[in-house]
Amino acid sequence: MYLNRLHLRHFRNYREQEIIFSAPKTILLGDNAQGKSNLLEAVELLSTLKSHRVSRDRDLVLAGETDSKITAQLTRKHGSIDLALLLRDKGRRTATVNRENLKRQLDFLGILNAVEFSSLDLDLVRGNPETRRHWIDALLFQIEPVYAHILHEYQRVLKQRNSLLKQAEHRTLDPAELESWNHQLILTGTKVIRRRVRIIDRLAPIARTWHTKISKNTEELTITYTPNVKAIENTPESIYQAFVDRLHLRRIAEQSLGNTLVGPHRDEIELTINTTPAKAYGSQGQQRTLVLAIKLAELELIEQIVGEPPLLLLDDVLAELDLTRQNQLLSVIEDRFQTLITTTHLGAFDAKWLDSSQILQVRSGKIVPQSIEELCQELGISD
Repeated sequence: MYLNRLHLRHFRNYREQEIIFSAPKTILLGDNAQGKSNLLEAVELLSTLKSHRVSRDRDLVLAGETDSKITAQLTRKHGSIDLALLLRDKGRRTATVNRENLKRQLDFLGILNAVEFSSLDLDLVRGNPETRRHWIDALLFQIEPVYAHILHEYQRVLKQRNSLLKQAEHRTLDPAELESWNHQLILTGTKVIRRRVRIIDRLAPIARTWHTKISKNTEELTITYTPNVKAIENTPESIYQAFVDRLHLRRIAEQSLGNTLVGPHRDEIELTINTTPAKAYGSQGQQRTLVLAIKLAELELIEQIVGEPPLLLLDDVLAELDLTRQNQLLSVIEDRFQTLITTTHLGAFDAKWLDSSQILQVRSGKIVPQSIEELCQELGISD
């Protein structure tokens, strides 16, 4: 797939900006806080309907405006697709495909596939289990868009069941009502668990291979899905029974705390290097290797499943990788994945890369195409 055009109106610090992508690799060059990451965020929203930076649409709207709009023209192997996302500071957003408003935002997912790698991704290693659950869920949204609906249903049931449990402080719970919510929690939770199991089973060996290659056979990465509900087999029947047993075991604690303690909202995804928990490693280099291997695995897995290479969004990560890891990443990309890279300088790129890239200068929410000759002249260096 190839992103041909992106248009931003009142998005973040962009008042009105159109970008035509003329090369497989686009380098967004500029100082910090100029709008480079905002452009990648716009592409991320078109891909996942979520931003990893903020949770409210109002934070994406240019100050003083009531809405913002992201539009794009994408080419996939089956044809051209026009995408649009209207974000409002108040009220619901509107998603549009080929100029037709969608009744369900779920139908927007899976059209533009993208993998983003930023410095924030180190939280995959350092962060809490919720961070890793969000990561695997976001990957599932792209590969199996119906999962967004499944997860939403689970979260709705979880919220209702928690509300019922909180009432136990003031009145005796109706066993039949609790049993009804238990049944719904198990049905929706089982669907979440089974899909998480399948995606980790496919991703883990790919990530292990990449990690071994990047670490030059000195380390082995293991990604293990550790569900809160442990079933003998990944079948609906087995998970259902394990769910029932664990709910029974935790029923007194749940009613005492007024909170659901059983289910995939308490899952963990364990990352280990040579059998040691990755977060226990003090070396940031090792943690970056791990995250790089995961991101390369995401690219490969999405390409396997959807049949087309996804976009790659690199948000100022080259400066944080040593030369070996930089070269490993850049050699994998080549022209296989359309790539958008933000950077404050061009020192990490060799001449071959620069010659085959589109370079855009970003200044205060404005983008200007630049040639190597113009950049050299502006920086006062000879080419």
